Amino acid sequence: MNRPIHSRTTLKENRDTLRKNLTPAEATLWKAIKGKQVKNRKFIRQHSIENYIVDFYCPEEMLIVELDGHHHYTVAGMQNDFERDNRLKELGFTILRFENKRIFDDLDGVLEDIAQQFKR
Repeated sequence: MNRPIHSRTTLKENRDTLRKNLTPAEATLWKAIKGKQVKNRKFIRQHSIENYIVDFYCPEEMLIVELDGHHHYTVAGMQNDFERDNRLKELGFTILRFENKRIFDDLDGVLEDIAQQFKR
């Protein structure tokens, strides 16, 4: 039997906790993309795919947006991101990563980079 890859019930508590405790960068980006504000695309925050919880997910575009804090730039963090990104790409997803700092320094540029990934 195939297990669904989205929103597995085993990760619901983790997803809920992450949604209630967004980082400042996540909260800032969420405010800018929720409610179909970017080219009428719906985004979901803290969505699970297989056993991974992604920061933001646009189902229509199969687009994942990840915000990276300092722990992503450690050797272990980079290795984990590499393996995770490869698996998600194997499943057909596109992944965009932004450093947290860029959300505060260039939000308009981040939103434009996201919109450029849309197929239409």
